Amino acid sequence: MILDKIALFLFSSRTKSLRNFEKYPDIIQKEQFKRLINTAKSTEWGMTYDYSSIKNYTDFSSRVPIQSYDDAKPFVEKMMKGEKNVLWPGKINWFAKSSGTTNDKSKFLPVTKDALRECHYRGGMDVVASYLSNNPASRFFSGKNLVLGGSHKPVTFNENIQAGDLSAVLIENINPIANLFRTPNKKIILMDEWEAKLEAISNATINQNITGLSGVPSWFMVLIKKILEKTGKQNLLEVWPNLEVFFHGGINFTPYSEQYKKLIPSGKMNYLESYNASEGFFSLQNDLSDNSMLLLLDYGIFYEFIPMEEIESDNPKAIPLEDVELNRNYALIISTSSGLWRYKIGDTVKFTSKYPYKIIITGRTKHYINTFGEELMVDNAEKALAKACLSTKAKVREYTAAPVFMSTNSKGRHQWLIEFEQEPDSLKNFTIELDNALKSLNSDYEAKRYKNMTLDVPEIILARKDLFYDWLKEKGKLGGQHKIPRLCNTREYMVELIPLNNREL
Repeated sequence: MILDKIALFLFSSRTKSLRNFEKYPDIIQKEQFKRLINTAKSTEWGMTYDYSSIKNYTDFSSRVPIQSYDDAKPFVEKMMKGEKNVLWPGKINWFAKSSGTTNDKSKFLPVTKDALRECHYRGGMDVVASYLSNNPASRFFSGKNLVLGGSHKPVTFNENIQAGDLSAVLIENINPIANLFRTPNKKIILMDEWEAKLEAISNATINQNITGLSGVPSWFMVLIKKILEKTGKQNLLEVWPNLEVFFHGGINFTPYSEQYKKLIPSGKMNYLESYNASEGFFSLQNDLSDNSMLLLLDYGIFYEFIPMEEIESDNPKAIPLEDVELNRNYALIISTSSGLWRYKIGDTVKFTSKYPYKIIITGRTKHYINTFGEELMVDNAEKALAKACLSTKAKVREYTAAPVFMSTNSKGRHQWLIEFEQEPDSLKNFTIELDNALKSLNSDYEAKRYKNMTLDVPEIILARKDLFYDWLKEKGKLGGQHKIPRLCNTREYMVELIPLNNREL
């Protein structure tokens, strides 16, 4: 109890900073902008775009192009070879490995000391600060927070240059004091083999006083089932009676909420979402009654936003925070203390309020499936289908895919509805080839499919001839710009298409 009171006092300063976001958001963002420009003016990037002469946002937006990962990649490769002062001052020793782009299985994003201190670790502190301000009677610090992070140790590329899952990078660099309040230990959390890691985490934490959980809902579902199986308990409160909060992020929690309520049957259990990625820590839920998240403004990040209706144009116009409108979809653009400049991270957000600025994540800039953290994009799907067709002598005419969510008794999976121009020699072999091709193209999908632990084998449903044509016809959307949605993160299309597929016309 004493530790909780001390923690509440120590975190109060950050609570005050969060409140300033409501009073002075525009001023705070302008300060971040000036600091970023001034710090980077002597780097290769800063000299290329003459940062020394940039006086305001108009100068910046007219001079510096909006970047994709492929645009930034040549500079990142220089940094990974040990070159200094490329995108940010000094030599960058750590890189976060994230999901691939159209040309790469994985991408590597710089993580500077400045970003670790003032963005990623500050985000973790502010999540706890926000929770404590909402729950002053919390006993969170009377126990430990179970953190389920990445499953791979950092990889050394050359002298002092390492890369790994962001969670592994954070664990390797965190202040040892933080380890007094988190579990499992570093040796376990950085284990490579996922199955062995789950076993080790279960054994290490079953008899501990766990008061909080932190991680991705789909991964935690696997761990929870493992722990209940090992202990023979019916729910998680029988294992950890003092559990009070789950800090979650990475994927949409909605499909999992009912399952978690069954596994943790307590009206006092709290769920707080945060929006943190390899590129930065962007927002957190600061009100338990409001699902939208507070945009974090003093994290060494300058925000811009592209209205989604402009995202496909040759020269989309970005706007600063002060110009956004409520309830409008925007693609998120960031400039950060890790040296990412006007960088498109691929996420879309919508503002639910101003003063304070609060957002919800509305998806990706293109069709995708990310229900389990696999970040499957259309480009991956198209290439994987092409490989599967080549191996099985098939031809695909139309298709769409959607997730089948986890249940208490089954794993999640992808469900593909495919209309073949020429069916494969064997649908079973086609499924295997598609699955293997997706693994080779997408490292996040590969991780989720590992030993069927989180994501099961994909399911393929044969679509009858002209199914998609008939579907569009019923909607009055034949011709023009109307297209089949290739990937969808919900089942909204499948619930229409599958009954139509079974209907006699």
